[in-house]
Amino acid sequence: MAVAVVTDTTHYLPAELVAAHDVHLVSLYVRWPGPSAQETFERESEMADFDAFYERLGSTDDLPTTSQPSVGDFLSVYEPLLAAGHDIVSIHLSAGMSGTFGSALQAREQLTERGLGKRIEILDSATTCGGLGLEVLAAAARARAGGDQAQVAAHAREAREALRIWFCLDTLEYLQRGGRVGKAQAWVGGALKIKPILSIESEVMPVERVRTAGRAFERMVDYLRTLHDAGADGWLVQHIQAADQAERLVERGREIFGSEPLFVSEVGPVIGTYAGPGMVGVGGLPAALLA
Repeated sequence: MAVAVVTDTTHYLPAELVAAHDVHLVSLYVRWPGPSAQETFERESEMADFDAFYERLGSTDDLPTTSQPSVGDFLSVYEPLLAAGHDIVSIHLSAGMSGTFGSALQAREQLTERGLGKRIEILDSATTCGGLGLEVLAAAARARAGGDQAQVAAHAREAREALRIWFCLDTLEYLQRGGRVGKAQAWVGGALKIKPILSIESEVMPVERVRTAGRAFERMVDYLRTLHDAGADGWLVQHIQAADQAERLVERGREIFGSEPLFVSEVGPVIGTYAGPGMVGVGGLPAALLA
């Protein structure tokens, strides 16, 4: 029986890619503040209208609350897969940014009491968004090729070592307000008007600051060239409410790589709460890791 690959919703891979690779999902949650104590968290996996979410995010002073999956959420995905005979490799949003990884570990502990824990390998991706997506695709490729649990997990780790991601925010405001600014904290203060370029290495890491959107765009193009020159010939573009910029990056990427991107997608509400509208990101890894 093939190894089952499980992840959470913060990869933001296109839905058709998730389905084609038979990836199983555990959703994070979002809740807007309001007067009713009965308001509940909404599953990110069920939030189809990103436009409405980001329109509200840009017009209110109140940030929504995001939440990790519960232990029960993980069990509801793990248990049917185990019952069907699958071993599991479960890859999740960086533990330095969310308690999602911790919830997965707690779910495995409960299953360990039933003698099933060894059939679940849980990996901290040490990244999110497109980086997490690339790890998941690499794991799914190895599982599809007949790899066992240890081989699938090792392949995902190899992809993590090889992948590189940069993203540029329109402002640091959302990261600061949401308390996720990480090691870019030194840039906060009078520098909210800059265009920060960041990466994820378990937490948000500062790369450089630029003053204009035009300069930020060209630095992202420069990074695509760097990826190409380093042999990362599988590349991606992600954005938040910046489809025009994303398409321009895709056009430049085609010129650099001579190929289509692995995927282009919009980042959803859980990460978007902290990144904010206007974000663009690029990344890549050697495409052979996905074969």
